[in-house]
Amino acid sequence: MRRISSWSVIPPLLAILAILVVWQLAVSLFDIRDWVLPSPLQIIQEGMDIYPRLLGHGLATIQIALGGFALGVGVGLLLAILLHLMPRAKESIYPLMVLSQNVPIIALAPLLVLWFGFGTLPKILIITLVCFFPVAVSLIDGFRQTNPTLLNYMQMIGASRRQIFFKLEWPSALPYFFSGLKISATYSVMGAVIAEWLGAQEGLGVFMTVASSAFRTDQVFVAIFVIMAISLLLFGFIMLMEKWLVPWNTDRKGADDDDE
Repeated sequence: MRRISSWSVIPPLLAILAILVVWQLAVSLFDIRDWVLPSPLQIIQEGMDIYPRLLGHGLATIQIALGGFALGVGVGLLLAILLHLMPRAKESIYPLMVLSQNVPIIALAPLLVLWFGFGTLPKILIITLVCFFPVAVSLIDGFRQTNPTLLNYMQMIGASRRQIFFKLEWPSALPYFFSGLKISATYSVMGAVIAEWLGAQEGLGVFMTVASSAFRTDQVFVAIFVIMAISLLLFGFIMLMEKWLVPWNTDRKGADDDDE
């Protein structure tokens, strides 16, 4: 399984390397100007030059991203459990959850700033709004996939509603919960950047805005790569948590891979 996992990382790394090589060659062969499309080597060099300044902006983005992500996960988890335990409430609340995702963040964000000021709170709320939905929907689907045979058996032997939830429904829904966490983790960083565009003193969103205004395309690409790296780190951390907390699901995936 470890060998298969290691080999599975090689194809995407080779694909990324191929893209960077083609990118570098295209910039050199067609003599593309730096402010239009800098080469990967120029972007890497610029990132090394501005590393101290970029570090402060990155830490500011990570801080509000993690805060909004944690709050969004909590809201999504609570909503999913409540709607699962109260099916009648689900009929009225679930459509509202879907509608909340149809409101453009760019249109809602200025209203949050108007209501709550230019502090951290409106930024956290924006990230929360982006992150809670994947967690809630995935977990609700997970509860729905509970094995009906085991559910009937536990009801026959007189298990209480609390016992059924914690011993059957919650463990069976955990893989779906982590699927929602992975999606929300990537959304949280982008949500933080969008929130910083609306007004902040530091952060990768602010850095990108200043760099774009100065036509420093190389710095914009540096910020983009940092955002991607942060998202991948969060995604990888959640995958490690899943392997630790839901070993039966990862073992099943490994067995499926072996069969193939």
